[in-house]
Amino acid sequence: MATMFSAWQDVLHRVATATQTAGRKAGSVQLIAVGKTYPAACIRELYECGQRNFGENYVQEFVEKYDELEQPCPEIIWHFIGPVQSNKSRWVAERAGWVHTVDRLKIAERLSIQRPEPMPPLNVCLQVNVSGEASKSGVFPAAVVELACAVRELPRLTLRGLMAIPAPTQDKEELARQFALLCQLRDDLNRQGFALDTLSMGMSADLELAIAAGATQVRVGTALFGVRDYSNKGL
Repeated sequence: MATMFSAWQDVLHRVATATQTAGRKAGSVQLIAVGKTYPAACIRELYECGQRNFGENYVQEFVEKYDELEQPCPEIIWHFIGPVQSNKSRWVAERAGWVHTVDRLKIAERLSIQRPEPMPPLNVCLQVNVSGEASKSGVFPAAVVELACAVRELPRLTLRGLMAIPAPTQDKEELARQFALLCQLRDDLNRQGFALDTLSMGMSADLELAIAAGATQVRVGTALFGVRDYSNKGL
């Protein structure tokens, strides 16, 4: 517990320092602890430290952790941050509080239809391909407005903002450019009548750059849990 608590405190300190350096309000950036490939026991340990927002990338792993932790960790807010496959969208719609990776209207429609009526609306972000990589998921910037307009009209969903995974690079100027593009797109949408309050961007290695550019949620795994072992991800 001491080691994980220390790592959690270190990340929170990084977030707080970056927020202050950017001249932003304290507490305006939310930490999402990304648990992909880590066992449910690690999630529970960090929950007991005080962390409440957790992200998962793989549907099967997410469902297993959700079912195991629903009773002992009732205050967890689950963020699904991986690709949503059509044949598994119901599992996400019935469990997650947030989905960060909506990049097609078809997926948004399925989540809307499959979100149980007693549950609050599902918070969603549009994933934007800010790097222009052909192999990267996400709607291209030129198509963001059209998708946002369509998603906004769907019942059982609340469009909260935009999400991005920039190209892997050590070039800080290029990373900053991609983060700034997402912020610009959010601001453009808000000028057109949207009320988006979320920019989901930044991970362990680049959260300071993301916060400087306007991130409101950073998705951190390695800095909290250590290096991942993908050999048993259960896919």
